[in-house]
Amino acid sequence: MATKDAPPRWDRRMQQRLARGEAAALGEFYDRFASLVHSLAHRVLDDDEAADQVTREVFGYVWENPDAFDPKQGSMRAWVARLAQRQAVHRLRQAEALAYAETGEGTAEELEQKVRRASVAARADYIVTSMPTPLRRALELAYFQRRDYRQTAADLGVTEDEARRRLRLGLQLLSSAHTRPLEGSSPPGGGSYGRTL
Repeated sequence: MATKDAPPRWDRRMQQRLARGEAAALGEFYDRFASLVHSLAHRVLDDDEAADQVTREVFGYVWENPDAFDPKQGSMRAWVARLAQRQAVHRLRQAEALAYAETGEGTAEELEQKVRRASVAARADYIVTSMPTPLRRALELAYFQRRDYRQTAADLGVTEDEARRRLRLGLQLLSSAHTRPLEGSSPPGGGSYGRTL
């Protein structure tokens, strides 16, 4: 039971430590979530330098606004992922709008389509990395290693029914990346990251 309660308890303690201005808390928070933030930003922007900038902006925002985290809305991991997605989508929209203004190539619809595709890809990545290991492993076997559900069941040491259940549930989770809009894909305000996030 303590294990089940650990993430929310950690989230609350971390928020309190950040609110007190503990630099060590920011370091711990960064160590825990930097790779997630950077990978989500990179998935949207396809640019290491821009992903680095988004990562700095997200952690700067967290440091300045720890009370913006609302545990009723989900885990701290989900919160920081949403911040990363929002900021990366905002940067992509800005970069594409600038490129459009400079070259005159493309249309506003194409810009929004590109932003939407990048948002869906980032959301799918987040869903896969957040899903329980048994579901993720079943999807990896079935789709990356081209195993059917019988081979997946044998590789995982589970029944065929269990393999089908895991694959079905994993696919249902992934389908939400396409059917549910990315939260915050249209950033409020604009301007500095404090308003964007």
